[in-house]
Amino acid sequence: MKSLTRQQVRRIDSLAVGKLGMPGALLMENAGANAARIIDGHFGPAFRSAAIVAGAGNNGGDGYVIARHLLIRGWKVAVFLVAPEDKIAGDALLNLDIIRRMGLEIRPCSDHPTIVALAGSLRSFDLVIDAIAGTGLAGPLREDIAKAVDQVMAAERSIVAVDVPTGLDCDTGRPLGPSTVRADLTVTFVARKTGFDAPGAEKYTGKVVVADIGLPENLAEKLLNMDFSA
Repeated sequence: MKSLTRQQVRRIDSLAVGKLGMPGALLMENAGANAARIIDGHFGPAFRSAAIVAGAGNNGGDGYVIARHLLIRGWKVAVFLVAPEDKIAGDALLNLDIIRRMGLEIRPCSDHPTIVALAGSLRSFDLVIDAIAGTGLAGPLREDIAKAVDQVMAAERSIVAVDVPTGLDCDTGRPLGPSTVRADLTVTFVARKTGFDAPGAEKYTGKVVVADIGLPENLAEKLLNMDFSA
């Protein structure tokens, strides 16, 4: 499938929900489960522990699903929340509540003392998964999120970006500021993003693998090109 812009990916997500009747929680489940499968295949069995650094939005929600499915595959996992819990809502909150009830380790890291100590905590894991911010990010990072990104990089661990490396504009392939994740692997959803094809973007994305959200590729393209205005 050709590379898509953030608006095109949003259109596919919206039509999958509105026209096909696929709940957003199902799309998130499919995305996270398939991402976990890819991560396990790429890094296992040498890597068996992962720290998921998650923000407040749906990218964080994908991270919670990934954490659950890596646990099922025998990984040691912990989730580091770099956003206040009262900012988490919708499908992301649903999946956060699930992993909490399952007893997964969840560490709040949204205030200054915990954010600046994040790198030290991450070093006890084989792999860091960046689920801080996704394709919706189009402007400079907030100061607290920028600090979290800096800590992810300072941990000096292999990094997987969920959908898009935090701090990278998915349409242009350019960093939105000095704090940008440089991933070894980006597991992106539906299709590559247009910015991934820009010169220099590979420094931030690493290898890019596309994970599906439960839609056959030809159906996703059909949704993208159909006119539903009539």
